[in-house]
Amino acid sequence: MFLKYILIEMERIINAANRLPITIGDKITVSSGGIVSALEGVRQDYEMIWLGWPGDVIEGRKNQQHIKNLLFEKHGCQPVFLSNQEIEGYYHGFSNSTLWPIMHYRPYFINYQSQWWEQYKIVNRKFAHAILKIAKKGDLVWVHDYQLMLVPEMLKQSGMNLKIGFFLHTPFPSYEVFRCHPQRKELLTGMLGADLVGFHTFGYVRHFRSSAIRLLGVECDTMVVNNEGRKCRLGVFPIGADVQSFSTEMKTERFEKKLNEFRNIFKGKKIVLSVERLDYSKGIMQKLKAIDGFLEKRKNKNNIVFIFINIPSREQVPEYHQLRQEIESFVGRLNGKHATVKNTPIHFIYQSLEFTELCALYNIADIAMVTPLIDGMNLVAKEYVACKPDYDGVLLLSEFAGAANELFQAFIVNPYDVESMVQALELALEIPADDVKRRMNGLYERVVQFDAKYWAKSFINELNKIEVISSIAPKKINVYNELFRKIKKSRKAAFFLDYDGTLCGIQDDPDKAAPDKNLKYLLEQLEKKKSIDTYLISGRTEKDLEKWLGKYHITLIAEHGFSYRSPETHRWSRIVRHADLSWKNPVKEILQQHVGTTQGSFVEEKVSSLTWHYRKADPEFGLINAQQLMSLFMEMLSNMPVEVHHGKKIVEVKSMHANKGSALMKFADGKSKYDFVLCAGDDQTDENMFKVNDERLFKIKVGQGPTEAQYTIDSPKEFLNILLKVIARMK
Repeated sequence: MFLKYILIEMERIINAANRLPITIGDKITVSSGGIVSALEGVRQDYEMIWLGWPGDVIEGRKNQQHIKNLLFEKHGCQPVFLSNQEIEGYYHGFSNSTLWPIMHYRPYFINYQSQWWEQYKIVNRKFAHAILKIAKKGDLVWVHDYQLMLVPEMLKQSGMNLKIGFFLHTPFPSYEVFRCHPQRKELLTGMLGADLVGFHTFGYVRHFRSSAIRLLGVECDTMVVNNEGRKCRLGVFPIGADVQSFSTEMKTERFEKKLNEFRNIFKGKKIVLSVERLDYSKGIMQKLKAIDGFLEKRKNKNNIVFIFINIPSREQVPEYHQLRQEIESFVGRLNGKHATVKNTPIHFIYQSLEFTELCALYNIADIAMVTPLIDGMNLVAKEYVACKPDYDGVLLLSEFAGAANELFQAFIVNPYDVESMVQALELALEIPADDVKRRMNGLYERVVQFDAKYWAKSFINELNKIEVISSIAPKKINVYNELFRKIKKSRKAAFFLDYDGTLCGIQDDPDKAAPDKNLKYLLEQLEKKKSIDTYLISGRTEKDLEKWLGKYHITLIAEHGFSYRSPETHRWSRIVRHADLSWKNPVKEILQQHVGTTQGSFVEEKVSSLTWHYRKADPEFGLINAQQLMSLFMEMLSNMPVEVHHGKKIVEVKSMHANKGSALMKFADGKSKYDFVLCAGDDQTDENMFKVNDERLFKIKVGQGPTEAQYTIDSPKEFLNILLKVIARMK
């Protein structure tokens, strides 16, 4: 008997972040905590590859190759090597001096240099190329944070079948703040290249949607952005603390030793702990002012101590150096003002702590004061709770920290209201022990359940559910050569050409979409070609087509295939002869009501359809109303012979009997004289042509997005140029 073993290849995750979880010194040391620990929970299900900057400039190809081999073999890491110039421009410059202030509602702190943006693009491209070099079809790619916002779109443009996730660890600011950034559109487009974009809170999702709608003109559902036909899903994934690491550390002898040491030092005193990076977003000065106000009211200043841990950060940035000086000066004045012979109230420590010390301080502190002005999540709040298995401690938490959306049992404060923080401190010290335990019990259960590993698994599982469309994307080839070759071989060809978005660009005012000189010249040349019959098939009215195109000897097809005008008779005839239009009056009444409430919108009426345009309306308000109309009409008209379509800044209700696919087959069915048929269009209504299964058809989609067409072209201008070149070469 033989046993047959089948080797099942594990799915892979390529985890791309600015920094690799290692430090290069005399020897390579591995970081712990944060994302590193979070992803340990998924290693049993996935092969993991880390990709990022190793944290130091490695010069020389030989040295780089040595480090690369060492990191991959020992730690599963792929380094992206950066030069000093790239680090200065991409990291210290654009990321930390331009992007960070915007994301944290501090546009007045922005420093901007155009060369920083160039370096940011170069480094993001380096990361994208490094990912594509090792990626395999079907891999999951998880890109992290504001330093790499362009990478998702760069990966998507490669056409490789990857599931791309992006997680933003910072807040996403309101539209009014984000619009201040010089590269706002490029950054949004970069993020929208992902199949899934994750945020800590729904508030950040809402701000991102608003910015995408207003700055890029995209269409959005609640948790989906429709960008050029591609769907980018949005999700809320609040990151958790590395509970297991804290729990494990608190069982060690070194922890007990350090804890007893702190107990002896601070015996008989209440401890208020503050741990944060030195950053203007952390509200450190506001916190110090609250402590000043609290101590001014307090009679006994000997039995309380404030331990301030400030972790050094971005010391190359002038604003941070200035902030440190302000803090140290203020702390000095406070201690001079409130110190007694027996006690110095504020212990200011400007350095990182060892993990054991941090655990001991979290565990012994009576109060944790976590009061940032804005913060994506703030894991200090969750780490403090994770170190309170006995439920003894009070958390003072800023309402502007992402964690405030989860940790409801904390004392929620407004850091801009210094007096309210003073009152919260007083209340936290006086709260009964039973209430302390009740609050901390609820906090502890949540933090333990929704830890860092839960966060990572949630995001990866959601990303894995997504069906990637790029695997069935249409070909991007030299359409000109292929089209000319097919036409040259044909005896009689037919061109079915959409108008708006295909032969000319989409206009804010539909009345301004008249043909330009290039399009007029093309139509004049097509008239002369006896081997080609031209059908201009549009959603426009008979009147519009007659006004602009009536003089040309071509077939005009109006309202998506409802009627046509023969080039021989110049008379209009119905393609759809018996259409039920009883739905029009009630639909028109509803649309007119929305015109009254949505400034800039209007209704376009045709024989077989009604269209509500909101291109000139406020983009976000227009979209909200469009979604309401879609919901209303889908229910109201479910039993009527109509199609309801949400297109490019329009909501259209039209007779289901009129569609471009049916019109195409009326004039170019299998019995027709045509041995080659070109059909080209740009939106959902043209997909009815592309769905026709006929080997004679040469289908072109103009623009991006999923399609049944065989080929894609980027823009109407490019398509027009191709047609002009093809016609010019024909005899």
